[in-house]
Amino acid sequence: MIAQVPFWQRKRLHEMTQAEWESLCDGCGQCCLQKLEDEDTGEVYHTELVCRYMNTDSCRCTVYDQRLQKVPGCTVLTPDTVADYDWLPRTCAYRTLAESRPLAEWHPLRSGDPESVHRAGLSVRGKVVSEDSVPERDWEEHIIHWVL
Repeated sequence: MIAQVPFWQRKRLHEMTQAEWESLCDGCGQCCLQKLEDEDTGEVYHTELVCRYMNTDSCRCTVYDQRLQKVPGCTVLTPDTVADYDWLPRTCAYRTLAESRPLAEWHPLRSGDPESVHRAGLSVRGKVVSEDSVPERDWEEHIIHWVL
């Protein structure tokens, strides 16, 4: 019997179902880090602060279905917009596939284990605090350099 080729290897991003698209998320939580942009250079800086709706243990959004109502500026990745977000980590499956690279061995779709991203040290688990704990005027003090 011939093993079936996984959907992410046989479909382009535009061809995936919504469920397939959503399953590409590895649960690292890096896209939910608060970012600051230098107005002069356009450079984006990541902070150790995450959206107030992130579960910092699972690294998943607690209001995913309502996130756009609760956080109007929330990033929405689509096959058409994924290339616009050059701040996504190189390990992000959306970016990886958009750049025609294979999914990493640790990716939950390959490993079969949602904890594999955390064991690989690529998630924000244990590295972040909620944006609610720091006044926005102080966010610059929380810029990090371990992303990307």
